Amino acid sequence: MEKELARTRKMVEESLTGKGAHVAPDTVFEGLSWNEAGSQPKGGGHTVYQLLEHIRYWQDWVLQWLDGKNPRVPAHASGGWPETVGTASAQEWTRAVQNFRNGLHQLEHRVRSAGLIGKNGGKSPLEMLQTIATHNSYHIGEVVAVRQLMGSWPPPKGGLTW
Repeated sequence: MEKELARTRKMVEESLTGKGAHVAPDTVFEGLSWNEAGSQPKGGGHTVYQLLEHIRYWQDWVLQWLDGKNPRVPAHASGGWPETVGTASAQEWTRAVQNFRNGLHQLEHRVRSAGLIGKNGGKSPLEMLQTIATHNSYHIGEVVAVRQLMGSWPPPKGGLTW
């Protein structure tokens, strides 16, 4: 049982970090200016900033849920998206990226330390962690696509580009 639990923890943690599947989520925003992050991609769609804030919203929601709180689910999908397309300054952008990274690291810590099997309402922590890992992965892919459209990919440290 211990081996299975250790393997499960490793799988969920690798899902959160993108290991073996895609660029690390905590590096996908590197090298992007606050102006670029708030630029609307050609053809419409969300800005990188909006994608970041949406990811952060749901990461924070899951962290509250894991803490035994009962966070409110928005009445509509739009409730999980920011109303603005970007930040007003480089400092705000840096803070938003750092808050995302902090939340991601908190989730990774929870995978390593939390009880994963018990139920909280209709889901277990394991199910919720896997759900947020999948959610993040989906939107990280969108960030890469938007950055490619803007000609700002890969980040300075590189990224999976094959």
